[in-house]
Amino acid sequence: MDLITNDQVRDLGNFELLARQVVEGFIIGLHKSPFHGFSVEFAEHRIYNQGEPMKNVDWKVYARTDKMYTKRYEEETNLRCQIVIDTSSSMYFPEVTQTSEDYINKIRFSALAAASLMNLLKKQRDAFGLSTFDETVDIHTRPKSSTTHYRLLLTYLQNIIDNPTRDVNTATADALHQIAESIHRRSLVIIFSDMFDDGEREADLFAALQHLKHAKHEVVLFHTVDKKKEIDFEFENRPYEFIDMESGERVKLQPNQVKEYYVEQVVAYKERLRMKCLQYDIDYVEADINAGFRPVLQQYLVKRNRMN
Repeated sequence: MDLITNDQVRDLGNFELLARQVVEGFIIGLHKSPFHGFSVEFAEHRIYNQGEPMKNVDWKVYARTDKMYTKRYEEETNLRCQIVIDTSSSMYFPEVTQTSEDYINKIRFSALAAASLMNLLKKQRDAFGLSTFDETVDIHTRPKSSTTHYRLLLTYLQNIIDNPTRDVNTATADALHQIAESIHRRSLVIIFSDMFDDGEREADLFAALQHLKHAKHEVVLFHTVDKKKEIDFEFENRPYEFIDMESGERVKLQPNQVKEYYVEQVVAYKERLRMKCLQYDIDYVEADINAGFRPVLQQYLVKRNRMN
């Protein structure tokens, strides 16, 4: 998981440390990637120009990359970012226990990705806020850029991890409408959600996404999924009892009985969602929880540079 071990994700006892570790690994990787050109502003450094004072050279970066960069101190940006996390019960899939082989699920992935993004935003002196929702909007903070604010939001994320929920439904459309009304200045809105809502409210869900764009916000939707299980439906062909984490409904079946139909329906919904995002000029990104955090941070970087 991008320099994060499974045992570290198992505990998630220090969000600040883990987020910093994810970000530092990502920034080091930028210097060696095709995204190198973006890294100057992104990492709060710029290329050293001959004749400048040597006191501002970042020697740690030089030791890692053999390239000279100077730290930026005075230039500030005005980006405002609202990070939105779906905390309904379906986001706690796969269920994590002390006997689990893997310790990443959709909510843990979203929380650590959010903490990493906040770390980056703080480095850039940009303002960031946090919104969480299930059946209602539970947390909605205004964007700030202070370290105190950052640590407060980390405690909110920690609480989400420490208190998993069962049988809590989601009202994604209603929540996104409410959040759109609550953000009073043009912002970058980053959403982490599996976008599982009442199937009969699909039109309402798309209307809520449109509402965010109508309010002039830039929007990135990280469609957070366990691709192997939820999209590809890869299970051993033996009897299972599948439990709906939001309704508690139980169904006993063998995967091969429903796989073809299930995959067809899920892929069709995902395509409708992707096309609506394209129509509304929303960045749609499938965020597979088993693919690591680098794709999330990279997408943020591309989006941020487009907005400059």
